[in-house]
Amino acid sequence: MNYEQARFNMIEQQIRPWEVLDNQVLSLLAIVRREDFVPLAHRALAFVDMEIPLDAGPTSQREPGQCMLAPKVEARILQDLAVQKHEKVLEIGTGSGYMAALLAHRGQQVVTLEINPVLASSARINLQRAGVYNAEVLNRDGAASFGPQAAAGAEDDVLNSLFDVIVLSGSVAEVPSGLLSRLKVGGRLSAIVGFEPVMRATLVTRVADKAWRTTQAWDTVAPRLLHFPEPSTFTF
Repeated sequence: MNYEQARFNMIEQQIRPWEVLDNQVLSLLAIVRREDFVPLAHRALAFVDMEIPLDAGPTSQREPGQCMLAPKVEARILQDLAVQKHEKVLEIGTGSGYMAALLAHRGQQVVTLEINPVLASSARINLQRAGVYNAEVLNRDGAASFGPQAAAGAEDDVLNSLFDVIVLSGSVAEVPSGLLSRLKVGGRLSAIVGFEPVMRATLVTRVADKAWRTTQAWDTVAPRLLHFPEPSTFTF
């Protein structure tokens, strides 16, 4: 397989037509080797417009929906967030580590949480092999770490600070309020919010100490992040 040609085709045929026109994002997608973050069994699909399943270890440790998001979705999120070199980033849902690698190239530091221990270990290896040293993978439940029952302590110092950027690499029923409170003023949170068949890519900016601005610019779908609240009933 000609990976460079496939990468070029992905950028020109999938990502540009999806209104990703930021040259810094496009250049980054050409540099970071997506195929190195794809499970070996699915490497031929690395540049296909689809979600790629992730091997999360023994059946007892697997959870439904664990996958890499489609390339155009990852690229659009990266463009929306406009991460700057001085910024500290939190990601919920590390998966294979590919999105963390992209964020690490744009920002100063990335902390990324992965609930599955096998995926967390694999992501660490993938990032090290890619030469990404400013991304820290923690085997944590993102919902529990920032939910109402989250416990503060010395071992969670890395999560007790504020972040410039927060990325949810999966969907949720609603934007978690516990994460909004962890944004710095001027910080941005990206999440895919709602219910199938249509979800909204949601960007929340903290514009003041107690004020946030929300925009929903495009539609997509993504697997659920685990353990975030779901409404008990859904009515039109």
